[in-house]
Amino acid sequence: MTQAAFPRTARLLQASQFKAVFAQGSKKVCPGFVIIFAPGGSDRARLGLALAKRRIARSVDRSRVKRVLRESFRHHQHSLGPVDVVVLARSGTAQMSKADLSGQLALAWSHVARSGATLRNDRSRPVGAEPR
Repeated sequence: MTQAAFPRTARLLQASQFKAVFAQGSKKVCPGFVIIFAPGGSDRARLGLALAKRRIARSVDRSRVKRVLRESFRHHQHSLGPVDVVVLARSGTAQMSKADLSGQLALAWSHVARSGATLRNDRSRPVGAEPR
């Protein structure tokens, strides 16, 4: 069994890393999240969280959503490959149950894994262009 840790090397920490994902990334929209992903600058999947107070007003709710996100990422990171992912919250995310959030994330991670492989194999394609 692979280790499901979330070390510092699996996180996007600097503003420049987030900007690179926003500039080069593809987007997957779910009812609770917007997931932006781009080919990674590392040999592993890395996660960045951007949960705005405007979307999730109460800090206890933001913390709960972050815990669910990190837990889901830890269990799926090895299937994603070297991709950088930024997760944005949408309005209404705070009212969703853990099961709903986890289900949405499982579907999103499978989409990222499929699309991430396409992005890695087709780096010559201009950003924003449709895959072949």
